[in-house]
Order: sequence, then structure tokens, then C-alpha cells
Amino acid sequence: MRVDLLKEEFGDQLKLDWRSFLLRPQPDNSRDLEKFRKYTKNWLKIGEDKPSGEFREWQSDSGPPSHSIPPHLVAKAAAELGDEAFDSFHNALLKAYFSDNRDISSDKTLRSIWDECGLDAHEFDRSNNPQLLKTTIDQHNEALNAGANGAPAFRLAHSNAAIVGAHPVATLSRWIKRSIDGEI
Repeated sequence: MRVDLLKEEFGDQLKLDWRSFLLRPQPDNSRDLEKFRKYTKNWLKIGEDKPSGEFREWQSDSGPPSHSIPPHLVAKAAAELGDEAFDSFHNALLKAYFSDNRDISSDKTLRSIWDECGLDAHEFDRSNNPQLLKTTIDQHNEALNAGANGAPAFRLAHSNAAIVGAHPVATLSRWIKRSIDGEI
């Protein structure tokens, strides 16, 4: 992934802090599956810009996901178990959605991904902690205030402005270098 290349390039100069931006903050079970399938054709274009994750047009009869909050809560629960647990769950979550076409708003799917990552089944219930929901909503609002209107979005710690979109690694690298050099 692009972020992995940036971590390699900048090492200790770059600290990632994955934060929440909710593409669908409210549950919507009326989403049309055929319209969603057409929408996911856009993923293929994103996948052409290497490096990228694996993207596949939605093939599943389940979904589309009803809203964004459940996967964010479970990812935050995994983060409480440590960086390795978060990285494993986060990567599996992205693969489940973009490649395997699984409904990641489903509790059953999220529990399955959790188990596939080898995380302690008893720890899954951390995702029900009301503080995680508050943190998720607060981070989403912070992203909106920084100008995020889609995902992915990137923001530097000392800046209240976000850049949005799947930018090439070279663009992100220049942006980070300029920040480190004090130009931003």
C-alpha cells in the first residue's frame, strides 16, 4: 500500500495515526445493490494506480454496507490491543470490503474478520464501549472541520487542512517532505 511505502521512506519522521472519517455516518438499509455495484466500478480505476490494494467490482449479493460506524468501532477495539492487532485487522478489513466484497457493517462479518486475524474472541466486545463511539464521532467531526469530504484523507499533525483522495506516492512524499522542511 501507499502508506507502507511512505513509512519506509520516512521511517521515524512519520508517525501514522489512523483516525475515523465516516463515509456513511447514519445507517441506511435502503441502499440499492445494483447502483452500488455500478459505483464500485470506480474502485478499478483506483486500483490501476500502483501501488494499491486489491480492488474488485462488487460481486456479492450481500450488502452494500449500511453504514461506516461498526467497522470503525471494531478497528478501534483492535487498536486497543496494540499496533500489530490493529494493522492485522485494518488490512483484513480493507481486503474484506474492496476485494472480497463482504458487508463490513455486519456484526457477523466483523466477528469473522476478527477471528481470521487471530484476535482473542473475548476482546471483540471492546467495540461496544461507548467511549469508542464518542471518539469515532469526534474524529469524524474533526476531519470534516479540516475539509475532508471523502477517503482517504491525510492531515499533518500541525495543520488543520486535509488533502483528500488516493494521490500518487510521489505527491504524498513531496507534501510530507515540505512539511518536515517547514515549508508547510
